[in-house]
Amino acid sequence: MSADDAPSRRPQHEHYDASQYRAATWSRLKEATGRLARRSTAGRGDAGALAREVGELLDLLTNLERYWAFPGKRACGLLRRQLERSRFGALSHTAARYVRLLISDGYRARNVSEIARDEVEDGDSAGREGSEAMSSTETRPYFEVLVVDAMSPEEEADFRMRMLELRRDEDEFVYDVVVVNSFEGALIASLFNHNIQSCVVRYDFPFETDNPVTALRQYLALFDKEVQRAAWEQAPGGALARALHSLRPELDLFQVTDDAVEDVTLDSGMLFRRIFFHHEDMRELHLSILKGIRERYETPFFNALREYSQKPTGVFHALPISRGKSITRSHWIQDMGLFYGPNIFLAETSATSGGLDSLLQPLGPLKDAQASAARAFGAQHTFFVTNGTSTANKIVMQALVQPGDLVLVSHDCHKSHHYSLVLSGAYPVYMDAYPLSEYSIFGAVTLHDIKRTLLDLRAAGKLHKVRMLLLTNCTFDGVVYDPERIMREVLAIKPDMIFVWDEAWFAFARCMPSYRGRTAMESTQKLKDELRTDEYRARYDAWRAGFDADDDQAWLSADLLPDPDTARLRVYATHSTHKTLTSLRQGSMIHVYDQDYETLARDAFHEAYMTHTSTSPNYQILASLDVGRRQVELEGYEMVKKSVNLAMTLREQIEEQPLLNRYLRVLKVRDMIPEAHRPSGLEEFYSPESGYARLEQAWQQDEFALDPTRLTLHIGRTGMDGDTLRKLLADRYDIQINKTSRNTVLFMLNIGTSRGSVAYLLKVLTSIVQDLDERAESETRRDRARGQLRVSSLVERTPPLPHFSHFHAAFKPVIPGAHAGATDTPEGDLRQAFYLAYDEENCTYVPLEEVDDHDEELVSANFVIPYPPGFPVRVPGQVVSQGIVDYLQALDVKEIHGLRSEYGLRVFTAEALASQARPTPPLTTGAPTR
Repeated sequence: MSADDAPSRRPQHEHYDASQYRAATWSRLKEATGRLARRSTAGRGDAGALAREVGELLDLLTNLERYWAFPGKRACGLLRRQLERSRFGALSHTAARYVRLLISDGYRARNVSEIARDEVEDGDSAGREGSEAMSSTETRPYFEVLVVDAMSPEEEADFRMRMLELRRDEDEFVYDVVVVNSFEGALIASLFNHNIQSCVVRYDFPFETDNPVTALRQYLALFDKEVQRAAWEQAPGGALARALHSLRPELDLFQVTDDAVEDVTLDSGMLFRRIFFHHEDMRELHLSILKGIRERYETPFFNALREYSQKPTGVFHALPISRGKSITRSHWIQDMGLFYGPNIFLAETSATSGGLDSLLQPLGPLKDAQASAARAFGAQHTFFVTNGTSTANKIVMQALVQPGDLVLVSHDCHKSHHYSLVLSGAYPVYMDAYPLSEYSIFGAVTLHDIKRTLLDLRAAGKLHKVRMLLLTNCTFDGVVYDPERIMREVLAIKPDMIFVWDEAWFAFARCMPSYRGRTAMESTQKLKDELRTDEYRARYDAWRAGFDADDDQAWLSADLLPDPDTARLRVYATHSTHKTLTSLRQGSMIHVYDQDYETLARDAFHEAYMTHTSTSPNYQILASLDVGRRQVELEGYEMVKKSVNLAMTLREQIEEQPLLNRYLRVLKVRDMIPEAHRPSGLEEFYSPESGYARLEQAWQQDEFALDPTRLTLHIGRTGMDGDTLRKLLADRYDIQINKTSRNTVLFMLNIGTSRGSVAYLLKVLTSIVQDLDERAESETRRDRARGQLRVSSLVERTPPLPHFSHFHAAFKPVIPGAHAGATDTPEGDLRQAFYLAYDEENCTYVPLEEVDDHDEELVSANFVIPYPPGFPVRVPGQVVSQGIVDYLQALDVKEIHGLRSEYGLRVFTAEALASQARPTPPLTTGAPTR
């Protein structure tokens, strides 16, 4: 078989996402039509086999392009006609043009007349049209409108043209129309086609799609088919609106119906932006579509800042750099102005000067920008923070807890939470995350342990003092909680619990359906809606009637249900917007969904916000948060989806390369999440034997899920520790990573990651392991033995991860109302220990190697925080365990905050501990409620 006859087909299961499958299929069509044209031109006999391959590819693309306006079904029809008429040169030219426009995103730059014009059959004309499109100066954003209706092809073509004819050159945006004719087809289109920003649901349409492509039907796995069918039978339009809203809540939904006004349900009306009746003018629909996009596109504060920067303002207050005056008038710092450009200085101002809105008391564009962010992230209220999420965490803690409250918190949470506890005076109850000692990584706190901790506190008569549960979702390494389940079951034990979810690394999750279901805001909304229903009330009553409330084991093993009459949803999430979305450094947000915010939290939150927020916030950071929100609502789904696809591709490439496999191993789901917490049975995202696995089921039902955009690479077999490889990547190859452990490095893919950067990373990793191979060939026996010892140390002799030990008795607080003898619960007075260490006479140092020589308990006088990952392994007042010492001695990172290697551990003196003797706590035999 010649090269031109060789097929280039790849099974669809080898692509993680249908979008990759579509792009690969178009590329295969381009290659096949090129081979067909060359063969025909050379007169090399029968081209039947190649023509059949092209025909099969067109059959497949016709099914894929049902859901896209470009190239779309019309383009497939043109290509089919060219094939049938043996116009192989024109066929190859047209296919190549479509691929160029798809790869370059050039199709988005077509102007109104180009989109409205039907495809022509003449190959040369099509080529000229493509050139015009690719060189177009069109700069208006492009999107696609999904129309759902059971139309004939003629009706569909007529409707599309009538919609396109309504567009004007002065419109801010350009759109095209794609029509699908079924309920399932609409679901597929919304997930497959990221260009869709608006959906028009018209009249009646069947439920099922006849599309046979497996890669597309996989999208339907997000839903229970029979539940959706039953809802469709009751009200097709309303059922589809609810389904689309759950998939992509940012979409603008419209309905066109011939039902009587009184027959349109209130439920449907709440989901649709507007409902039109068949006799109403289509122009109103067109204008409504543009208005919906305009509202999401609007960036109130960014626009105000740009407008302000163009005003000829005289500055007579304390900001010499405003308008760039202190730079332009300088003889010595002109290079700063050249580096940054003029706009950043023109936009510098002060809220106190009246130039723009105030972050501390927003009444104008900042207020509107924060309201838009709340809409985008599904919150009741959103607050911008310019000092990073460390400050956001301090604001939330100070606003919600008082001295003496108990806060349940994972011991490996970010250091800002521990310092927040010191400032607030609350008592932490540290809970241990499950360890992955083989990789020197902590996972997450199990629901069983959370419930066990609450039940122990209840038995000790201390539940009334429990105020907050604080967890990191997702963890640095990508372990994701199920917030809805945790909040449901915790509220069954403690109905007034406040939940704080540190989503510093999870801000992007709102953009994808699977991710979104595990975010704090989405989980709260779903749980609130559920608790309001009559169905839940009946389920709760039946569960409670058969539940033995006196049996602790029942509380631990059962799926608990909260009382809908007493449970209150009080939920806060902090986002490092700058970490995974578009924002300048330190741009963060606080999202609030608190049923008692107005009555119990608003004033305290305002005071905490005033305490920790600068009176001179950086306006460029605030503007970037506003623009980042716009991106979330208009292209977040597209960009996050692409980053997930790239992460899967990176896994595949590493798994498939024998040279890389010799030294490097991608940690799989089963490595990061114990089997007991994975009832779905998902073990890995990709294997060379079976291809890609879908994650939807696991994200719906497993206690913990793994974020595929975090790729943890086990590097122990290289003989390098994580910090060494991190520095090698940075110094020699200009690749930046953050998180390492003794034998792993973490690569995080985000919306800014490109295919080129992934390819470069693969090249660099290959180069590194090739160097290892070459060095191994020239090693002496002694060198080889030393290398094997290093590998053994990193692979086989990994130290256990240290759990939180316990607070020393000197720092065990008195809990009013606690039961007699209830002293073994784990809370401690962190604040007392922290400030006791301010007096140097209360502290001494013990070298790590001398810890074993001390018979008395050593008690930490400060935080010890290896960075990365940035959480304390010791806190003030904690008893130093041997496990902590072993771990510190084995650490490879060079930056350990709070540990002075020349002195050793900073601990309290025996005299200092004796001076902290506490009075006997008052005893009670009952547990009062808060």
